[in-house]
Formats: sequence, C-alpha cells, structure tokens
Amino acid sequence: MPVLISPAFSRLTAYRAGITLAYQILTVTAGWHIYALTHDVVTLGLIGLAEVIPYFGLSLFAGHAVDVLPKKRLAWLGCACYGAVAVLMAWLSARDGASSAAIYGAMALAGTARSLLRPSYSAILVRIIERDQLARATAIGTVVFQAALVSGPLLGGLLIAWAGVGAAYLATGVLAAAAALALRRLSVQETAPVNTGLSMMGSIREGLRFVTSTQVMLAAMALDMFAVLFGGAVGVLPAFIHEVLNGSPQTLGLLRAMPAAGSVIVGLWMTRRPIHQHSGKWLLLSVAAFGVSIIGFGLSDSLWLAAIFLFASGLFDGVSVVLRQTIVQLVTPRQMQGRVTAINGLFIGSSNEIGALESGFAAQWLGLVPSIVFGGSMTLAIVAIAWVLAPQLRGLHLRDLHTRI
Repeated sequence: MPVLISPAFSRLTAYRAGITLAYQILTVTAGWHIYALTHDVVTLGLIGLAEVIPYFGLSLFAGHAVDVLPKKRLAWLGCACYGAVAVLMAWLSARDGASSAAIYGAMALAGTARSLLRPSYSAILVRIIERDQLARATAIGTVVFQAALVSGPLLGGLLIAWAGVGAAYLATGVLAAAAALALRRLSVQETAPVNTGLSMMGSIREGLRFVTSTQVMLAAMALDMFAVLFGGAVGVLPAFIHEVLNGSPQTLGLLRAMPAAGSVIVGLWMTRRPIHQHSGKWLLLSVAAFGVSIIGFGLSDSLWLAAIFLFASGLFDGVSVVLRQTIVQLVTPRQMQGRVTAINGLFIGSSNEIGALESGFAAQWLGLVPSIVFGGSMTLAIVAIAWVLAPQLRGLHLRDLHTRI
C-alpha cells in the first residue's frame, strides 16, 4: 500500500503531530509562566537548560532501551510523562501554587520524555514502511514536524491569551493523549533483539562505534551539526531587525516563519519526488546553497529581500534534512535504530542552542552583519571539507540502499 494512504503510517504521523504540538505548547507556556512569576529574563534561559540536561544525560540510555524493549510502550511512556506534566502544572496553576522549581521540574520531566520519543519514532517508522518508501515517508514527517513548529507556539500563545496558562497546560495533556491514542491503534511487529551478550554500556559503545566507523553516517550528521552551528542566523534575528531593517515585532514573526515555510514547501515536493539518485551530492549542494542563502540574508537591506533569503534557506535546509534523515534510517540496521537515532539527536539537539550562542558571540566580536556573512561562509567551507574527506557520501545514491538488510 502506498505510504501516503497506509493506515499504520497515518497513525504514526498523527502521533508525531500530536506529541510535537504538545511539546511546543508546553515550552511556550512554561516560558510565559515563569517570566510572569519572576520577571527575570535569566529564568527563560534556565527553562531550556532544565529540559536539555536530562535529554542529553539520558539519550544514549534511552536509545539502548528502544533497541531492546517494546517501542510502542516506550513511546507511550513518553506521552504519559507529558500528560503528567500537563495535569500537575494545570492543577498548581489553578491553586496559585506553581513555583519556579515546579516549572523547572516539569521541563526536566519533559526532557526525559523527549529522550524516549525521538528514537521510538524512528524505530517504529522503519518497521512499518518499506525501505523504498522511506524517503517519501521522511519528507512527510518533516512537513508535519515543521508545521507543528510553526503552529504550536502560535496555538500556545492564543490559549494563554484567551484562557490562561492552566488551559494551555491542559492542551498539552490533551494532545499527548491524542498521540497515545494514535499509537494504541498502530500495529508494529516487534522482533526480539539479538542477544549479543553485551552489557548496557557495551551496547551503547557498539552504537557509537557504528556511527564513528560509518563514513556516510558520520559525515551526514557532522555536516548538519556544523551547518546549523555556523549558519544559524535566526538566533540574531531580533538584533538584525532592530539594527538593519528598523522593523517591528510583527517583522520578527514574519522572518522567523520564513525558514519553516520553505521547509514545509520543499517537504511536500519531496513526498512526490524523492531524490534517489546522486543523493549525497544533492545533500552537499543543498547545504552549500543554505550557506549562500545565509550570506544573502546577512547582506540584505530590505525586509522583502531578507524574507526571500530566509525562505530560500528553509527550502535548502528542508532538502538536506530529508536526505540526511533518510540516509541515517537506511544505513542503520534495524536492531540499532534506537541507539543511532539517539546519537543523531545529540548531534542536532545541541547545534541550535550552541549555534545561537555562537551567533551572539560572533556578532559581538565581528559586528552583526559580518558575523552572519562569516557564518554562511563557514558553512560553505564545511561543505568543501566534507566533499573532499567523505567521498562515500559524495557518491551515495539512496536507491543503492533500498536492498540492504
């Protein structure tokens, strides 16, 4: 059955949409809530830290668990954690008993849940989709994910404005429950893991060795991480709007939406036309075009020119995301999907936050516009290095991976 109308894939996609929306609404609500309590901007940064610490600390262990335990049950556990956070925070908000410590604790539990959700999704996906359909399925998943990234914060803001933080927290629980319900109706063939005699730490080391010894895998992950690290111009958008465009908060909303809009559009296109030939070259070229778009954005002196370049950056980033995720899924053996996805999550889970930090320091040292141009130029340099040092990635065709076991 084609992937677009497969009941199993439709349910898995509904699960991903629900849980991603739940996470986006939760983070927006927690940020608004803690600032209303403290009026201290530092607490906003600590919200992210409270969520990231358990995510990074548990990801490798969660990946191992996904490889040896039932995937659906672990995904349900992640949904249950989100639901527990929602109910607890809504109850505390109604009683005016919420504190900064409670909000940080809630976000730590959400980070714990997220460490399970990403590898569970990937491990289930490769068990319900034929290998020659993975590129199309990944493109659809990217569209759903990007749409949730855009609509989640907007929905959270509207809920806070109309009904208060308690209702926004409850919406997180409702969406998590909807995601769990979609999973309940999903049939997955769970296969018993191969008994290799490895301990948990040995199993984690096996996953790390696989990633570091597989040139295509390591190059694709590193390429994405460093491209986002140096090319993440979104982190300095407020300063760019203020200093270069003399814009307004509405301008910020428009420009922040442009990359996601580009990613959604190219994702929709790639659901119909997956790139099965010269896939490695297309990946490298799309990252290079992303770098050029960032340079163009940095040199823009008008709102519409900046919007066009950010939209283009989203288009090219969308191509690279779909190709990279498809490569990772096809190259990874089924019995290692959890561990490898967790390692991949560590690569991309850190690049946005560290990239925003890098952009801030670079802007302080070099100046705002030169720092953006520098970041785009570094992205081009990274592509050139990968082109030379990773010939297996450069010569990769996804069609050649479809028949691998």
